Order: sequence, then structure tokens, then C-alpha cells
Amino acid sequence: MTGHAWLDVIIAVVAALLLTWLALIITLAIRRPKGDLLRESLRLLPDLLRLLKRLTTDQAMPAGVRIRIGLLLVYLASPIDLIPDFIPVLGYADDAIIVALVMRSVCRQIPLEQLRMSWPGTDDGFAALSSLVRPRSAAPSNALG
Repeated sequence: MTGHAWLDVIIAVVAALLLTWLALIITLAIRRPKGDLLRESLRLLPDLLRLLKRLTTDQAMPAGVRIRIGLLLVYLASPIDLIPDFIPVLGYADDAIIVALVMRSVCRQIPLEQLRMSWPGTDDGFAALSSLVRPRSAAPSNALG
């Protein structure tokens, strides 16, 4: 305690923000997808952007999917990042990790067939997207055979 109430509040808020930031960084480090995420993501980026546009404008999509994509786009457009972009490699890696986590969440809410119909790219690109985000599989049919 410094003896000044306003200074104590400022110190407490700054400490809370730093601890929250540290917790988010640790969470990103633990939850990061394994493999060549950054290289694959950059290769898929143009098709991924068109997919995001299609998913957000498709009224048949669940509202939760459209909200998550909207929040992702706001985060990406925001000048404030968890790790500033001027830090080599790490500055952009946090964005790629967050995009991958949101896309995993979104793609698990959409049936595989519907995601495939919305995909604007090639079959190889869709296979790469599927391996990155592991979308929910189609429901098995009840046909006997």
C-alpha cells in the first residue's frame, strides 16, 4: 500500500492486466497446434479469407459461428495484439495461433459437407484446412449395407 488510494488502484489494474496477459501467452503456448501451422496457414490465406466472408454472410450458419468469426476479424484488425507484431516471428505467430483456434472452434460447429460447399479453393486446400482445424465429421448414415 502506497498510502494513496488512486495509486493503489492503478498499480492493481496494471498488475491484473500483466497477469492476464501472461496467462494468455501461456495458454497460447500450450494450446498451439503442432506441425507446420504457419506455412500451411499462409498458403491457405486467400481461400481462408473468402471462406470467412462466406461463413459470416451465410444466414444459415449458426449465430455463434458468425459471432466468433466477427470477433476474430475485429481482433485481427485491432492494432493491439497479445504479442506486438514488431517482434520477429512471435508477433505474427500469435495471430496465426488465434486464427487456427477460432477456425477449429467454428469448423467443429459446421457439418463437413456444409464446410466443403463453402470452401472456395481446391480439394488439396480443403484437405490442408481439414488437417489444420479437424472439422467435425459427417454424421454416419443409418443405411444398412
